Amino acid sequence: MQYPLLGTLMAAVALSGCALGVPSYSPRYEVIDQLKTKPISKLAVGDFQPVDPKADVNHITLRGSPLSPENGTFSDYLENALRTDLTEIGVYDPAAGTRLDATLLKNDIDVSGFSTGTGILEVRLSVSKQSKITFEKTYTANTQFDSSFVGAVAIPKGQAEYPNLVRTLLQQVYLDAAFIEAVKKP
Repeated sequence: MQYPLLGTLMAAVALSGCALGVPSYSPRYEVIDQLKTKPISKLAVGDFQPVDPKADVNHITLRGSPLSPENGTFSDYLENALRTDLTEIGVYDPAAGTRLDATLLKNDIDVSGFSTGTGILEVRLSVSKQSKITFEKTYTANTQFDSSFVGAVAIPKGQAEYPNLVRTLLQQVYLDAAFIEAVKKP
């Protein structure tokens, strides 16, 4: 007699407690292509907070398994994603007089539901020109994805969702007319 549920539960227990890596970020090219058409000035990427790996927003747990970026914190992950996108459209310049800074306010992936998982990412983003803040706004991204009550299914789905959550947040930023106005060429 076979017990398929027992095997699934054992796999879930095996996954529980193991550190999980966040998949690599890749741009959402349809949004990046729209951004390329805007008259954006060269941009530097500044401080992304919190830098403390022990900060609450730098911790995500998927049913007991910690999720963590390969190189650093979730603040670093967002910073690298933004830098990737700006490089892709040709406006990233570490010496630019216009700089983007951000603070993570909320950051979570929840796979505790029976069939649906959710993600939330909230970031306060500021634009500085010649060291003077000229724009500041809080952006919030929410995602929802298919999940399962079975941990062996839910945990990898939550893990795979994080880059999508970041893309969803950055899409809100890039499509915001007020942000585009704040970073446009003089």
